[in-house]
Amino acid sequence: MLSYNRFIEVLPKLLVPLTAFIHSRCGSSQGIAFIDSTPLAVCKNIRIPRHKTFKEQAGRGKSSTGWFYGFKLHLVVNDQGEILSFCVTPGNVDDRKRVLTLAKSLVGKLFGDRGYISKKLAGQLAERNIKLVATLKKNMKNQDIDAFDKVLLSKRSIIETINDQLKSIFDLEHSRHRSLPNYLANIVACLVAYSYQEKKPALNLRDADLLPFVVNA
Repeated sequence: MLSYNRFIEVLPKLLVPLTAFIHSRCGSSQGIAFIDSTPLAVCKNIRIPRHKTFKEQAGRGKSSTGWFYGFKLHLVVNDQGEILSFCVTPGNVDDRKRVLTLAKSLVGKLFGDRGYISKKLAGQLAERNIKLVATLKKNMKNQDIDAFDKVLLSKRSIIETINDQLKSIFDLEHSRHRSLPNYLANIVACLVAYSYQEKKPALNLRDADLLPFVVNA
């Protein structure tokens, strides 16, 4: 076994192989996908002026829990909890800017929160035969959404559960990194570890309460 110091030295060399490996572990699109981003703070807000490790790469962003400084992990998963695609951006990048790239191999419907609302984006996805379904903002008029889509929107928490597991079980977010390659390698390694989790968060779309919607969708 490698010593800890040697392990840290070798880790950056594994970034490319690990990235190729996680792509081989990704699931396939079955017509239902969920998209979301999660903040990855690299330090506490009070320490932002003194932070040096990611001074040139990180950015200030705002999530539902407030402002943070660091990066974002953008994930797309299917209804079985399998990762379909992912990317990492600075924390100040708009979630909608990476959707077309993340949805490159998708089919069917893509469900997201109100942060993905965009007529332009919806039109671009429609050209690829992908329907974007997002929760509405409070000041928006109600739109006609079929019953099955409403049910799936209410189940969008599946991807939030996955993000929570990545942070709480696989140590995705912490402030001990000292280089960008090691940081990225840690993120990819977390995704690889998650892909081996036997029981992933999943939606049983054949439950009695959902079967009528599946049949009529």
